[in-house]
Amino acid sequence: MKQLMMTMVTMAALALTAVAGEAAKPELRIFTWRDYISPEVVAAFEATNDCKVVIDTFDSNEAMYAKLKEGGADYDLLFPSGYMVGRLAKEQLIVPLDHTRCPSVKQNFFRPYEKLLPGDNTLVYGAPYSSSPTVLFFNPAQLPVGADMATWEALDDPTFKGRITLLDDMREVLGAGLMSLGYSLNSTNAVELEAAVEVVLKWKANSRKFDSESYKEEVADGSSWIAQGFGQVARQVILGEAKDRSDARPDLRYVYPREGFSESCELMVVPTAAKHPELAYALIEFIYGNVEMGVKNMEYVLGLLPSKPALDALPQAFREFIVATPDIMSKAQVIRDFDSDAGVQELYERAWSRVKAGK
Repeated sequence: MKQLMMTMVTMAALALTAVAGEAAKPELRIFTWRDYISPEVVAAFEATNDCKVVIDTFDSNEAMYAKLKEGGADYDLLFPSGYMVGRLAKEQLIVPLDHTRCPSVKQNFFRPYEKLLPGDNTLVYGAPYSSSPTVLFFNPAQLPVGADMATWEALDDPTFKGRITLLDDMREVLGAGLMSLGYSLNSTNAVELEAAVEVVLKWKANSRKFDSESYKEEVADGSSWIAQGFGQVARQVILGEAKDRSDARPDLRYVYPREGFSESCELMVVPTAAKHPELAYALIEFIYGNVEMGVKNMEYVLGLLPSKPALDALPQAFREFIVATPDIMSKAQVIRDFDSDAGVQELYERAWSRVKAGK
């Protein structure tokens, strides 16, 4: 009995030591998009750096920004889209990157993609993480044979009434309306924006809802036939979960609207209030400086990491799946931030309020 009690005490002590050791590990707190970093990469990073990674998610840049402004966010690494980086920098919510702590970013960045970084194309504040288009995602089996889907006009087709999901994102939706009329995604012309609102109101009347996350499941299960969505999300559904691809849906498709589409590039940035910036820089370097990790992350996220060594290491078929042709990329436009121009920002917010109100 005495031996048994000693054994139990020893086991309890070891368990407490293990728990204490786990609790003592430094935490890298990340604020990013849903399904936006490979669990394999996270596990390898935790093992290499003897730390714990904690991930919270947001569904729009504006939601991320609002949480930071409210002071309720305690993060070490953020993943905003390019247009938001300038605003975060201006308001001193992020710090310039210390490139001595992540030297592979400048060494490996693939320069043709700098046009996707209107707010930071010299890599002062952010390390480009993943580039992806906004597309129309759909199931051909649910649509009329020969339906023309490579156009924003498809959203106005009464055949699809009640079976369309639009992104819950002011700039993406209004931008699509502008591009459908041949205008710039970043138009500051009130007349053009008014015309775009009228187009989007027709789309809304045809739609089920605005949502930036659920369309991933809804196109797959048939509750939505068409969704305005992000390219890497469509690819995740088509190719299946990275762990074994057993749930692949090769019957689904996505297209780039020929009138133009937005192409965003999320960046890794370090918040001013980061408690563990050393871990943030370590993860940036882990992704950019380790080709295997860069490739694994692209295979999971299915967005394009603009690192030349990682892109060169991709299998050809996979590279063709995630990298658009030059002809297609010539139609891509990049969202620019209007926060520095209160008049234009207010113009867009009024337009979006009209859309949400349906009038």
